Amino acid sequence: MKKLKEACGVFGAYNLDGKNISSVIYYGLLALQHRGQESCGIAVSNTKKDIKNILCYKDMGLVSQVFNKERILELNGDLGVGHVRYSTIGESIKENAQPLALKYIKGTLALAHNGNLINTEELKEKLQRNGAIFHTTIDSEIIAYYIAKERVKTKSIEDAVSKVMKIIKGAYSLILVSPKKLIGVRDPHGFKPLCIGKKDNTYILSSETCALDSIDATFIRDVEPGEIVTITSKGILSDKRNCITNNRRGRCIFEYIYFAKEDSYIDSVSVYNARIKSGEFLAEDFPVEADLVIGVPNSGNTAAKGYARIANIPFAEAFVKNSYIGRTFIKPDQNERNIAVKLKLNVLKEVVRDKRIVLIDDSIVRGTTSKEIITLLRDAGAKEVHIRISSPPFMWPCYFGIDVPKREELIAFNYNKKDICKILGADSLEYLRVDRLSELVNNLSICKGCFTGRYPIRIKK
Repeated sequence: MKKLKEACGVFGAYNLDGKNISSVIYYGLLALQHRGQESCGIAVSNTKKDIKNILCYKDMGLVSQVFNKERILELNGDLGVGHVRYSTIGESIKENAQPLALKYIKGTLALAHNGNLINTEELKEKLQRNGAIFHTTIDSEIIAYYIAKERVKTKSIEDAVSKVMKIIKGAYSLILVSPKKLIGVRDPHGFKPLCIGKKDNTYILSSETCALDSIDATFIRDVEPGEIVTITSKGILSDKRNCITNNRRGRCIFEYIYFAKEDSYIDSVSVYNARIKSGEFLAEDFPVEADLVIGVPNSGNTAAKGYARIANIPFAEAFVKNSYIGRTFIKPDQNERNIAVKLKLNVLKEVVRDKRIVLIDDSIVRGTTSKEIITLLRDAGAKEVHIRISSPPFMWPCYFGIDVPKREELIAFNYNKKDICKILGADSLEYLRVDRLSELVNNLSICKGCFTGRYPIRIKK
């Protein structure tokens, strides 16, 4: 049951009273676990004692598996950063887990990164020609190297970061821990989210506002695309020298459609409201006679509620989802594969039997998941299945941190809508119109490259 995956989530905290913040970061990462389930880590520094030392622990697995009470107590520091990862670039191995912690001539640095660079190979080759040795296969290490390299020639870490922002290209929300500074950086196009919060005398940087809510922190504001935010004992400092005009920004629309938790706000837009709108737009543009509207958990449920309200068709939850089943089972035997699918998602037969169903899902990538779900509904006795997708057809890959595969693997690239409908076994199929995407997010400037092939940054294809 393959679904799209996000690259990762980042969370940083600085307690100005000198109290240990590792438990705060731990709970923040738990709230961001949906952004990455392969590996996680926490790095902390003690600004009241030894600023030359960074304590770091990271491993493969979920946050609750990697960290326990004893491990959290060992990570004693008042300034730190955490990371949860899903690999879109670089292997899924412990060496590629983040944060990255390093010592260099100017001191110490810890870095957590969400996003993908598009000029990784070019930058890496330049560093290797100058003798750099890499310990990972992720682009985040390249960013760390360049920041350390520029810091040797600049007066401040902020100046070094600003220079590096002119070198690296692509998507990045960064959280840095420098000896007595917590720094947040968002790429000029704003692909990935990053926000600022505060609880008592602790400042926080987070990928999503839901993590602020989880620790009862107050949301202050979003980090602007292109902005460098520095948090010190004196408060928040802002550097906007790398900001660009609003119409050149390209926030990832899939944060709103699928990736972010629906209780989050990104750039002042409610993720929940965006998903409700997507269902409403589908109902307005592609109505169909039916008895019931259902959604594929979890993001499909919210869009389904929007569809049901506009269409005046009852909404019901028809799937039982097993939250404890991890990534897709790969089974050579078809019977075993069928069992694996039902373990992850099963249908309430009493809900769908003899019903004409409108099925709402957030996307179709290769089509295998949608086909399996429709088969489950047919087997449970559904009379008709009309599928409505709360995003346009995937026609192009993503270069900025979503594991959209090559064009040749995308079902919408290989087949027209009528053929896809037949392959999936649906009675009808419709996608959200591309021109509706901006309406979902109150006309913010967004990236629609995976639907249109036109990206905010020029791509060498």
